[in-house]
Amino acid sequence: MTVLGHWLTILALFASLFSALGYLRAASTKGSRLSQPRALLYLSSLLVLLASALLATLLLRNDFTNGYVYGYSDSTLPLHFLLSSFYAGQEGSFLFWALCSALIALLLASYVRRHGSESAVMTVFLFVQSMLLLIVVAKSPFRSVWEMWPQVPPGQIPPDGRGLNPLLQNFWMVIHPPVLFLGFAAMAVPFSQALAGLWLDRRNLLSQQGLPWILFGVTVLGLGIMLGAYWAYGVLGWGGYWGWDPVENSSLIPWLTGIALLHTLLVERRTGRYPRTNVTLAIVSFLLVIYSTFLTRSGILGDASVHAFTDPGSAVYWLLLVFLSLIALSGLGLLAFRWSSLAPNGTTSSWLTRETALAAGAVALLLSAVVILFGTSLPIFSTTRVEPAFYDATNLPLVIMMTLLIGISLYTQWEEQDVRLTLRNSIRALVAALAVTVILFVGGMREGTTAALVFTAVFALFVNVDIAVTTIKGGILLLGGKLAHVGLALFLLGVVSTGKYSSTEHIQLPREQPVPALGHTLTYEGFSVTPDDKYLFRVRAEGNGNSFVLSPVMFEAGSQGIMRNPDISSSALRDFYLSPMSLEPSRDGGRTVELNLVKGVASEAAGAHITFARFDMGAHGTQGSAIGAEGMRIAAVIEVVKGKEREQLAPRMTYAADGTPAQEALSSRVLGGEVRLLRVNAGMGSTPSSIVVGLTPAGGGTSTPEILMVEASVKPFINLLWGGTGLMMVGFVLAIVKRWREKP
Repeated sequence: MTVLGHWLTILALFASLFSALGYLRAASTKGSRLSQPRALLYLSSLLVLLASALLATLLLRNDFTNGYVYGYSDSTLPLHFLLSSFYAGQEGSFLFWALCSALIALLLASYVRRHGSESAVMTVFLFVQSMLLLIVVAKSPFRSVWEMWPQVPPGQIPPDGRGLNPLLQNFWMVIHPPVLFLGFAAMAVPFSQALAGLWLDRRNLLSQQGLPWILFGVTVLGLGIMLGAYWAYGVLGWGGYWGWDPVENSSLIPWLTGIALLHTLLVERRTGRYPRTNVTLAIVSFLLVIYSTFLTRSGILGDASVHAFTDPGSAVYWLLLVFLSLIALSGLGLLAFRWSSLAPNGTTSSWLTRETALAAGAVALLLSAVVILFGTSLPIFSTTRVEPAFYDATNLPLVIMMTLLIGISLYTQWEEQDVRLTLRNSIRALVAALAVTVILFVGGMREGTTAALVFTAVFALFVNVDIAVTTIKGGILLLGGKLAHVGLALFLLGVVSTGKYSSTEHIQLPREQPVPALGHTLTYEGFSVTPDDKYLFRVRAEGNGNSFVLSPVMFEAGSQGIMRNPDISSSALRDFYLSPMSLEPSRDGGRTVELNLVKGVASEAAGAHITFARFDMGAHGTQGSAIGAEGMRIAAVIEVVKGKEREQLAPRMTYAADGTPAQEALSSRVLGGEVRLLRVNAGMGSTPSSIVVGLTPAGGGTSTPEILMVEASVKPFINLLWGGTGLMMVGFVLAIVKRWREKP
């Protein structure tokens, strides 16, 4: 079956390529029949579907003769995690992207046939599909276990698989990647329409046919991004939902340019302005999708992002570079060739019109994309890493400008300036926004930029609600844009409330001893070990007349170190978030004590101050690790201070090829015992790196109870963020339906 799957992808590649060539001939020669390229399109899509079904079957059957099945699943996984194994690795995720693209191709062919642009649009789209399938063939999931994993003895079938990454064994990761890949595939449609318009010299092709597709693309891509944010919030345990990680950013950038394209397309449809801008943005948005893929999957960000894939091999690396280059050369080359024919229709000197406001909002979005692109790409050219504070500081004024324009634009007129009417219509929303801002200022909000963001978000919220009340008389489909804007305003208010006013404490919870924290009393009641060897803690929280139990999880994941899954108690007004940090077992004299050390933060033990300073990059390579014949070595430098005595230690541990760790004991003169490096935790977002060391005193010691170290947070009004996201998606869906129903 593995060989069959490989041949299915090869045949799909040739069918897609010959279909593209058939459409190319039809677009270049009048009177050419389209029956053959259409049949090849259907055949290619069918073959991709069959290959995908075959891989899913291999996963469900636990066929460990297949290298991909062996590498990303095992016999203990439930059905939904077996299905998510499909796109857990490089090979399967490329195949899933090709599957999404194949399904979109069928829908797109029907759409462009009705709109009279089938040959040209499908030529471009199928060349893109062919490039994807070429990568699938080069990085195929249909290879034997002995080919993909040379350490498996030839002819010997492994009894079980290596398993799915523990972080991916979560409901949200079952749906987040496929939604994201569907968004990536959909962004190829406006690109194809833009190139087809340039090729045929039909300057209005994109504006006439592209709106429902760009709406669909940004909707699905945005939903995928936010599903990933919710997964990070509920699974990774660092307390946030967006850490400005380079891989996170690489998906956000094409979404921002896509949203800018959406708004400037509206202007072109109404006034004929910005055709050059729209074609450029359609090309650049898909170019950024491929660039995002290159960053994520080429291995180039392996040291800069916790989400990046490892090196896929030279073939895929160069294929991705070729793909990126072809998109850039074909798109920008045709754009330069047709530049003069894309001159805008008419000009306007008015500054307070709807098209001017929409264009200014698009500029804000594009500036944000440029800033994020700079920070995301910097690790490619430099060892410098951009801190999250950089993105916050640079994007905040742009977001303020954007939300203000969202409100103003709806009270302006197309191609006609009426300042008095705009101000008169805006006055109620301005007063309401000012009132809310003043109330919050009295309540303690003192930061000027935060107050400005709240003011503009509330202004946009009231304006869109006002317009929606009037618009709904014409039908619910007219509410799409207004609901999306209301959702964005609520989302931004949620960002402010959680980002600026969350409270966090690091707490030691001795077993069965109540500890006050964040307006609650926390009591650690013990732990149990789950069948898959995870520590499930039980912490009772009491406060404000309520009592609830939180059950965070902590477990070892081989070379990935210790994993921490938080538990969250949600209510309408806030989330109470609890993440485990470490467990210190009860200790009699002479017993080993585990100590959690956060980078740069001194902790006290054995009468000394102990600080995790850094990973030992000089002795063990980048990020404090090196891979040798004996396995992967990880070393950390800790500084010990006790009175006037100082000592620097570099304990290390080695992971064998099967993930088994081995610790090296170092004798500490200052601590009077042995020190071992037990676990390492990579920093994520604004959370610094940390390690867990074991201290074994040489003599007797004081008995201590079992202690659970936790990070507890109260996140006010975070549901505004999630609810706003949901409302945005509803608005986008209504807009898609409205635009899809428009007649050619």
